[in-house]
Amino acid sequence: MAAFTEGTPCWVDASLPDVEAGKRFYGELFGWTFTQRGGGQVPGGVRGRDADAYSDGRLVAALTPKRDGRMPTVWGVYFATPDAVALGRRIADKGGQVIIDPLPKGTTGTSAVVADPRGAVFGLWQGGERSGFEKHGEPNSFCWTEVYTRDQKRTDDFYESVFGFQGTDLTGPMTGFRMWSPAGTEPGEATAVGGRSLITDEFPPEMPDHFLVYFCVTDCDVAAETVVRLGGRVRTAPADTPYGRIATFGDDQGAVFAVLAEPDRTAAPGGEKGGEEAPRSGGPGRFGPQAPEAAEEREAARAAPSDGSGSGPASGKDGEEDSGTAAEKAS
Repeated sequence: MAAFTEGTPCWVDASLPDVEAGKRFYGELFGWTFTQRGGGQVPGGVRGRDADAYSDGRLVAALTPKRDGRMPTVWGVYFATPDAVALGRRIADKGGQVIIDPLPKGTTGTSAVVADPRGAVFGLWQGGERSGFEKHGEPNSFCWTEVYTRDQKRTDDFYESVFGFQGTDLTGPMTGFRMWSPAGTEPGEATAVGGRSLITDEFPPEMPDHFLVYFCVTDCDVAAETVVRLGGRVRTAPADTPYGRIATFGDDQGAVFAVLAEPDRTAAPGGEKGGEEAPRSGGPGRFGPQAPEAAEEREAARAAPSDGSGSGPASGKDGEEDSGTAAEKAS
């Protein structure tokens, strides 16, 4: 598989208290199948094994067991780089933090865990035998990520200097949202790989800067019904955007993620019926990970945003223990 361009999301994984429960949840929701790897000891008992997730026989994500029950249950995203050490230095030079130095994962690649100056945590992946996920941008696989921040300028300056991202600011109902395209591309919807949204006063004041991961689905409303049936929660109800219908969910263990069902292009403006074509790529829009909710929801919001990354596209050979989530690694 060809390597991902630097700054392109290339992997996602979930840190969960119960990987077997996660396999049941995501297996039903997305139709994923799983293989196991890793394993080892954790304080207080035997650690479960990581699970690689596949869709249509192609690698899409992983579920990894939490080392410490006090740590958040989260989905984390990794960005590709040809040199994790050099990128880590740039991140530190620009005010970010290297939480876990680059570590080889057998022959599969090298991972690191870092944070931006506002504390949003993400991973780096320097591919070896494994570049990242094998399926993305298709139903039941990763399709988008965005960082939520309270400091627009500082966040934009950081990512655009570290990765060379080129920004495209949206207008109208999506004012305040910026899409990012990799260095060397023509900035715009067609090349965008992620984005930046704002945490406004509508959201709980304790919500930190964080990343939100999106998966593509064929029907957003059916996905919402399935999540509830499986014991999860609808955090933001399905709603239409120029990029498709989206919703934000919490799984049955509390990990928050979003889904996007792209528009029907044959019926959309610009399809067979003529008119201006609907956007084909780019950000789903500035819908927060949680809509304003009652007080009991707000405490959960502290753990819901992605503040950790798991084991990377691989944890090395079977039997080797991975390095855990970012929050665990920082403790």
